[in-house]
Order: sequence, then C-alpha cells, then structure tokens
Amino acid sequence: MKAITLLVGCMVSLLPLGSRAAQVADLAAPSASPAIALEQVQRVGQLEHDAHGTPLVRYAFQPSGQPQIVITSATGAWNWSGQGALRLQVQNAMPWAVTLDVDINGSAGQHLHAAVGLPAGPAQTLVIPLQATSARAFGMQVGPPMPFDDHGKMVFVATMVEGAIDLARVHDVRLSMPAPQAAQQLLLGTLETDAGHQVLQDAYRDIVDQWGQYTRKQWPEKIASDAALRDAHAQEAGTLCTQLAALHGFDAYGGRQDIALTRTGWFHTQQANDRWWLVTPDGHAFFSLGVNAVTSGDTRTYVQGREFMFADLPPDTAPWSAFYGASDSRDAERGASAGIGSNQGRWFDFYAANLYRVNGARWLTAWRTRTLDRLQAWGFNTIGNWSDDGLGALHRVAYTLPIYIRGDFGNVSSGYDYWGRMPDPFDPRFAQAVEQAVTHATASSRDDPWLLGYFADNELAWAGQGPQGHWGLAMGTLRGEARSAAKQAFIAMLKHKYGAASKLATAWGIALTDWSALNATNFSAPEPNAAHPAIAEDYSAWLRRYADQYFSLVAAAIHRHDPHHLFLGGRFAVNTPEAVASCARYCDVISFNVYADLPQHGVDVAALHELNKPAMITEFHFGSDDRGPFGKGVVSVWNEGQRGEAYARFVRAAARDPSIVGTHWFEYIDEPATGRLIDGENSHIGLVGITDIPFAGFVDVVRRTNLQLRH
Repeated sequence: MKAITLLVGCMVSLLPLGSRAAQVADLAAPSASPAIALEQVQRVGQLEHDAHGTPLVRYAFQPSGQPQIVITSATGAWNWSGQGALRLQVQNAMPWAVTLDVDINGSAGQHLHAAVGLPAGPAQTLVIPLQATSARAFGMQVGPPMPFDDHGKMVFVATMVEGAIDLARVHDVRLSMPAPQAAQQLLLGTLETDAGHQVLQDAYRDIVDQWGQYTRKQWPEKIASDAALRDAHAQEAGTLCTQLAALHGFDAYGGRQDIALTRTGWFHTQQANDRWWLVTPDGHAFFSLGVNAVTSGDTRTYVQGREFMFADLPPDTAPWSAFYGASDSRDAERGASAGIGSNQGRWFDFYAANLYRVNGARWLTAWRTRTLDRLQAWGFNTIGNWSDDGLGALHRVAYTLPIYIRGDFGNVSSGYDYWGRMPDPFDPRFAQAVEQAVTHATASSRDDPWLLGYFADNELAWAGQGPQGHWGLAMGTLRGEARSAAKQAFIAMLKHKYGAASKLATAWGIALTDWSALNATNFSAPEPNAAHPAIAEDYSAWLRRYADQYFSLVAAAIHRHDPHHLFLGGRFAVNTPEAVASCARYCDVISFNVYADLPQHGVDVAALHELNKPAMITEFHFGSDDRGPFGKGVVSVWNEGQRGEAYARFVRAAARDPSIVGTHWFEYIDEPATGRLIDGENSHIGLVGITDIPFAGFVDVVRRTNLQLRH
C-alpha cells in the first residue's frame, strides 16, 4: 500500500487515483483537524506507538446514545473512484471486545455500513471494503474470525458490509459505538483508502487445509498429519470397547428393562403413570435419545470458483477423485439460498476423504461399525433423520426414516418460505405424490421391528413472519392465483359460511362486490383486527382445514402401506396452534425442531398437555466457534465446555416433561468450515469434527447425561 504524504492533520479531496492509496485523516495527529468532529468522544493521553512503531492516539467514547467521530471532506466530497477499501489503524484499549460501527455516507442518502467486534489485544489494521459484501456471497453463512495474521501484522477485514454508495461523491465517515454503558477507549491512527481489490480474497485465502480444518487456529482435536489422524482413531477404539462392555439394563432395542409396558412386537406409544412413553417391540419404556444426519455424505462443500480458500486441496486424481462431485444448489423459491454465492459446480467431501485416510478402501464399512459403537457407548438409542440407511439395516440401534413428498403440485407462500413454499394438499397431484413417496419409503421397512417410525417433510412453512405471522398461510392462500386448488377450497369454505359476498365484506370490513373478486392474483387479504373478529375466526378455521388436509392424506397413506410403525409428525419449526392440533389428531407423535435453551421455551407445553399426545424434540443443538467452523449454530454458547452443560440441561428438562418422549441432537458431524452445499451453513455443532475425531469433553458429558436418563 502506497500512502500520499500529507501535512499532519490536513484533509484532502481525492481525485481519481487508480490504484494509489490516499490518506483521509490522521487521527493520531498532534492537533485535531477542523474536519474531524468529536461528539461525546474525547482525545485522552499523549501520542503512543504500537509494536510496529505506528503512531496512535487514545479516544474515549463516552456513555451516550451514539458517541462518534465524524470525519468530513474539506471540499464537500471525496472522489474515491477506483478505490476498493478504507483502512484504519486501530487498537482496542479495553480488556473485552468492543463494537465499532463504521458508516461511510454519500449523496442522496447512500451509505455503507459495517459493524465490527474489535477484540482486545494488539493493534491491527481495520479494513472496510467499499462495496456491499457478506460471508454468504462467498458461499458460507459465517465468515472466518478476525483479525488474522498477514505476514506479521494483524488485519481485521469487515466481512459484512451493507448498503451502496457512489464512490465519486463521499461526504463523510463516522466511527461510532452503539450506546456504551461506560467509557470505552480505542487507539486510532491513520484513516486512508487504497485499491484493495484483493482484500476480500485475502480474508478468505487458504483458510482450509488438506483435512478440511480451519488453518488459522489450534484446538485439542486438530491433527497435523495422516499418522496423527490414524493414531487418534486407534486410541479411541480401546475406549469404546470398554464403554460398550459396561452397558447394562437395556433390552435388545435399548429400552429400560425396569419399566415393563405392553409388548406388541413394534415400537408404539403408551401412556402409563401419568406420562407418555415410547415402547420397544419387547414392551419396555424407551426415551428416544437420537442424533440427526449420521451420515458420511452430508459434509460436501463447493470448491469451484473459490479454490483460493483451500490451502492444499487434494488433486482430482485417484484415490481422491472419488470424493469430488458436482451439484447445483440454486433455488429462487427457497429463502435459505438467498444471497449464497459459490452454490454450484464442483465440490469436495473432506470428511469422507478423511475416513479413507484412516481405513482405506473399506472406509464406509469401518465407519458404520465405529459410528454404531460410538452411538451405543455414548448412550444414544436412536438414529435420527437424514442418516445413512446402512446403519439402521445393521439392527443395532433403532432408526427413523424420512418421507420426502416431492412432485409437480401447487404450492402456497406463507411469507416465511425458508425451505420453500408450502405444498398445496388440495391439489390432486399432491395426493398422488404422497402415495408415491410413502410407497417408496415403506417398501423395505414395513416389516422391520427396528424402525421407530416415519417423518413427513421437514420444517414446513406453517406460519409467516412478523406480528401477523400466525395468519401468513391463510393470507398467502388468498393472494394466490385463481388456479390454486387451495385458494378455491378456501373460497368455497367462505361461500358455505356466508352465502353472499356482501356478508363476508361486512364481517371482514372490506369492499367486495362479488365472489369472483377473490380470484384476483395478489388479492389484498385483510390482516385480523379487533374491529372485525371474523377475520381471525375464518383464518383459524382455514389453517386447521389446511393442516387436516395435509396430515390426513399422509397419515392414511402411511397406515395403508405400513400398519405397524409410527407416524412421527412433520418436524415443526414455525407452527400454529391449528397445525399442531391437527398433527395431534392424525400423527402418533408430534415432532418439534426446537432451538432454545430449554424445550419448554420453544414448545407450548401447556397446550401440548391439553392435546394429550406425546411429543419429541427432533432437532436441537448448542454450538461454539472454538473448534474450527466459524458459525455457532442457531443456539450458541461461549465455548466448548458450555456445550456439554447446555446439552445436559436441555435433555434433562425434556425428560422431566410427561409429554416429551425423546430428544434428537442436530447433528453428528460438524458442518464444513466453508459451508455445506444446500445453504452454506458452517457451524461447530457436531459430536465429531471433519476428521471424524470426537470432541472428547463434550462427548463425555453427553454420554454421562444419556446413561443417567436411561436408567
């Protein structure tokens, strides 16, 4: 970076500079420039220098709504055309992380905004790209930790920048803190622009090694050679043998031999002594402790177009070519895919490649044996959703199966649509798709006593977002096209109730000349309000009918093709009381994916008790960012040690509730640091890492908790 020599404290108006660097302000200058305004901020102390001799001055951001330093152009605007980044020499002088907001303002209200969490520690160069960017644009949901060591100097690149600006007319730069409760001190130096065309790639460059591990950090389970990888697995094998030998008190399916219930030869539900239980085929109480995504094929990550992220990507030649493939994860109707870049093309599976490094050509067989040994030794008794079919077929642990209902049928937007729009169960093609999906799912499992049951779909958009989200599916139905089967069913229901369109208009407080007006695409469905209670009543009735149509079709197909096994519900994420009540009517178990500190904070347990139906928590997790992947999951804790504490607290709270019959952890393996294929998720939420080495401290707490609950 080449800086332009300036008089200390002066401001300049930049002409187009191409790739040259230019100083905007020297915040370490001995005298303040009139173009630098301090608002609830004070300069304190004398000139200081960091370890590299860079001059810095201490600034105290006082307790207030938004203390800030405002730097304005002496000529009204800077021309930063050709510039790519804003750089600031900064050091957090506090013993804790401090949030610094950087706002770059232009003409006509245009601006760029970045919020960065500056860690305590040595001075660093803060780099703000002069364009909107995010980790999602690079194919992952969370970017690598900052700062990083760039040839001996610490660099903090803001990987999340929002907004847009015309760089030819930049009016001011604001450095602020959001409402500090006490004075917070930063050491600040030169603020300058430069070309910065490689700055974002530098932030992500070489962040993954040949084993799929994050390169810029160390942790206890991280390995540095293939030999170390094999040694770690060899040492674990002896421990597993000892733990498996110590297991006792369970029937063949993992049920509690001390609680005898009805024996049917199949898994079923039973209420006894004021609580619900799952019951094994041998007739013993069974609290399902499961793990989701126990598979060797869910850890692929895209490499095409971002090869610079991988420091030592294995060559696409034998034997590594077996772990390369190609996919396309683009989906305009799926909210989870919004803004995700690098979401098509070649991928590599680091996890499977590591399994090959350990066991060679027989890696899959060895992995299945080792994984089942682990699950049993760690106190789990169920293989959860999206898992390897070969595990259940070995008949060592009970398993579940998903039913994927796919087809060319209509759909409805509830306004949430994270995984896509809601299937239209009133479309005759939906019933055909259900029949095909259930036929396929039950073909090889209907006579297997080790099967716990079936899930249908996953996290459907039963509700929308915002204060009126409860009614999202009803309002979305009315917004649909006239050809929508769901819309016509809703209109028919309203006609049956009101008879005349004028009566509906009065009840809803809307202008409606005749029934045909409802056929309009994007019909403006009214939001429920206190003045017109009929809107909420009618929407509620429709939500129940919609759910009844869905669950009754699926339940009938399952029981028709497989009369033995349980229908475990639809794995609710967002839900409505109407949908949950419908599930309670047609399903054997209501399943909820709950991301909260306790199950009772994610499920309305009082309503659940009134429905008198067993429920299962089919997803939950706690993540941290100190074991490689950058994300902390949906529910985060501070560090690895707290993951075990949170697991124990959650599972014990679930087991105390008389309606909850199981908990399933999401997921078995950490997500790739550079993001999984479908949506770029990249969190540390696994029992094992990308090298298939267990996180020992966490697993130890999980094992003790599970075994205590099962006795």
